[in-house]
Amino acid sequence: MGYDLTLTTSDGHTLAAYAAEPEGAAKGGMVIIQEIFGVNDDIRETVDNFAKEGYHAIAPALFDRMESGVVLAFDEAGMGKGRELKGALDWGDAMSDVNASIDHVAGAGKVGIVGFCMGGSVAWFAASRAPVDMAVCYYGGDINANRDNETPKCPVMFHWGAEDAGIPLEGVREVEAAHPDIPSFIYEGAGHGFSCSRRGSYHQASAALAMERTLAFAAEHMA
Repeated sequence: MGYDLTLTTSDGHTLAAYAAEPEGAAKGGMVIIQEIFGVNDDIRETVDNFAKEGYHAIAPALFDRMESGVVLAFDEAGMGKGRELKGALDWGDAMSDVNASIDHVAGAGKVGIVGFCMGGSVAWFAASRAPVDMAVCYYGGDINANRDNETPKCPVMFHWGAEDAGIPLEGVREVEAAHPDIPSFIYEGAGHGFSCSRRGSYHQASAALAMERTLAFAAEHMA
């Protein structure tokens, strides 16, 4: 179902991406944004799953500007390397990569973006800066620091883990207070990365409910 491809951005950068198309007519396009571990098997599976739901989905390799082919293990070494690469990521460059991804799937209709971890923050920026019709942000660690200087131009949804050591609930509440119109869900018993089935922090019930809400949100705003 899925295929690898190369995208070219408006600034001439080329990056890898993984995409998948639905069997029938597409409901729209969906950009999936990686965690700090790269476009790995989990992200590829997520792209495939969105294609099964009827979307032409794509996941750009946002670390290609620093290092190509990055796929990291879910361990201390992988976490350290991922954080290092994320620290070198320029949000403006990330938007260029997102825009190239949007262009690739735009023929399918309206385009949404769903991001996890680092990708949750990218989705937050995209809601303000990119031509997307809806954005879903899973536990984006940079959202709170940028809650007041971004103005979403499309519907947004937040998912957070109640036990997320990296994103204290106090910070989540600050985001919710700044954007009371944005649906925001906190999952009890779930920590950071709760939606990734390959991580030790995977929380199946929360992941299933969050995806159910995500798909309903997409159906509502991309019809």
